[in-house]
Amino acid sequence: MDTKELLKKVRKIEIKTRRLSDHIFGGEYHSTFKGRGMTFSEVRQYQFGDDVRSIDWNVTARYNEPYIKVFEEERELTMMLVADISGSELFGTTNQFKNEIVTEISATLAFSALQNNDKVGLILFSDQVELFIPPKKGKTHVLRIIRELLEFKPKSNKTDITQALKFLTNVMKKKAIVFVLSDFIASDYERSLKITGNKHDVTGIRVYDEREENIPNLGMVQMMDAETGALQLINTGSKKVRNTYAEFHRERLDYFKETFKKSGCGVLDCRVDESYVKKLLGYFKRR
Repeated sequence: MDTKELLKKVRKIEIKTRRLSDHIFGGEYHSTFKGRGMTFSEVRQYQFGDDVRSIDWNVTARYNEPYIKVFEEERELTMMLVADISGSELFGTTNQFKNEIVTEISATLAFSALQNNDKVGLILFSDQVELFIPPKKGKTHVLRIIRELLEFKPKSNKTDITQALKFLTNVMKKKAIVFVLSDFIASDYERSLKITGNKHDVTGIRVYDEREENIPNLGMVQMMDAETGALQLINTGSKKVRNTYAEFHRERLDYFKETFKKSGCGVLDCRVDESYVKKLLGYFKRR
């Protein structure tokens, strides 16, 4: 993709997703995700009606008259987008590939955070962390995130969610809002997710294609594993083959939902041919 085409795509996504974040998600995002809590601001003399539990006894003893601690809400938040860019994301049987939906959802969330004056960071991962953009504010920064989501070429096509979660836990010392965007065709990330979920506000957004749920009966078909490149001739006319594949998909789906639920994290399913706008808005309202 040349520079002119890339900028055109970035602009197109900006126009679409910024309109969504401005008119639909801005207020929902603000009310859904709270600040990290109350932070100390100052001390002042006690006034009638103040909560006695706020008295600062050290300052009171020093001046021989009551003083209280004043706190204010720490409103600023940090959002981290953790996006899967493995080979399986380059799949789609309708209008868009999974990675294109991941980019649009990420951009919508990033612009919602921007509207709230929050920082946004990005982690792109395969079976390793491919790129880390530290959290910052500003439109220029958000546009860079979108460019990387569109253009970045991973070194590997495989997937390892654990590596991404471990990296996130190590680099993010303060609590953040974390959205993990993937098809979650993976397993063995329960332990790392539990650690991450204890520290951060985590939501898993599963982006998938309807053809990943069930293989249609098309007879003998040569298929390629998007993550290993291996080719294999599959008899899709066999009911046993189709049932085995459907069972594999159900196991991965159950693992995703149960693991996130056990870890105290949110889950959201977005099929590529459905409106992610309704899904996101519904999720924010439920929260």
